Amino acid sequence: MFSLDRWQEIAESLNRNRFRTAITALSVAWGIFMLVILLGAGQGLENATRWQFRDDATNSLWIFGGETTLPWKGQAVGREIKFTDGDYEQISNMEEVEHSTGRFRRWTNSIVRYGDRHSSFGIRSVHPGHQYLEMTKVIRGRYLNDLDLAQKRKVVVIGVEVAKYLFRGVDPIGEWVEIGGLQYKVVGVFEDVGSIGEMRQVYIPLTTAQLAYNGANSMAMIMVTVGDATAAEAATITDGMLNKLARKHNFNPNDKRALRIRNNVERFEQVSTTFTLLSGFVWLVGLGTVGAGIVGVSNIMLVSVTERTREIGLRKALGATPGSIIGMIMQEAIVLTSVSGYVGLVAGVAVIELMIRFMPENDYIRDPEVNFGATLLAMLLLVFFGALAGFFPAARAAAVRPIDALRSE
Repeated sequence: MFSLDRWQEIAESLNRNRFRTAITALSVAWGIFMLVILLGAGQGLENATRWQFRDDATNSLWIFGGETTLPWKGQAVGREIKFTDGDYEQISNMEEVEHSTGRFRRWTNSIVRYGDRHSSFGIRSVHPGHQYLEMTKVIRGRYLNDLDLAQKRKVVVIGVEVAKYLFRGVDPIGEWVEIGGLQYKVVGVFEDVGSIGEMRQVYIPLTTAQLAYNGANSMAMIMVTVGDATAAEAATITDGMLNKLARKHNFNPNDKRALRIRNNVERFEQVSTTFTLLSGFVWLVGLGTVGAGIVGVSNIMLVSVTERTREIGLRKALGATPGSIIGMIMQEAIVLTSVSGYVGLVAGVAVIELMIRFMPENDYIRDPEVNFGATLLAMLLLVFFGALAGFFPAARAAAVRPIDALRSE
């Protein structure tokens, strides 16, 4: 391996057939290059899709009231299903439920005023468990708590964008803001892993909204998390919730429009499965491309050995062992594949880095990255199969008798 003469022989052999060597090296480098690009782009696509789920808990179920479309036990079609505190208690007390919240209304915007500054922001009337549903991170003060709901306190938790616009350097904790003609005390400021729009929201206790805005005990939707439940388990939980609410509101459980349940567990598992299949496809295509390069190496080594039959016979006649001949030819194959593979790897990584630096953020590919563990594995496989590509022609040549080799044309 460390013999200078052997390295000179390898260089002369590769240089003797420059065009053939260059074409083979290019096919190997292209295989690794395409594998790196495919893996990086695939990871970027997966990151972008998972980014879409960043705002809401992936183990959550969202339940919306709808309108009946099927007759049931004498009830007319077209009844609107509206949730109440009783529905929320029934669902949140289910054994499978981890965190829960209701919303007084699905979407509401209102003018929020502090001093002479005011603007329209999203208002969400919720339970304390909403913090876990929306992946909310309190950075100052606190979030809503059970005592706020029990006492129907006029308190509010505001997003950082709300705080920046209204308070402009003033500490908002303990200050009062006006929403819909009522004064609310700011008790917390939060960040959200979602979009800036999520940080332009304001949270108030659901019970306060029911009292202040003539909501009685009604709410528009119920949201829960179900721990580490699988998609199949979440589907069973969904069916249980549907049956409970169907009995209470007296509608047909098979009425698809009476309730709408968004199962984020199932959606996230479907996406994860899709990307597992996509990753397997990427590897299949990438390794197929690399394999084409390996076939090229095998062919060039076979031709090289055939052309050097007389030389190999002369070496054996002068005392060269079969092991030394096999080692020389295998070393040549390993050098060709490893150097070519390294060039392809560097080129692929360079392209991925350029994508990261210059490609604008979008909803399709986000933060493409190279899995160096996977790429290193591909390189090791490349070198291994490159060695095999040299071994079989070398073993065949080493088995030829010197007298027969010297007679070959």
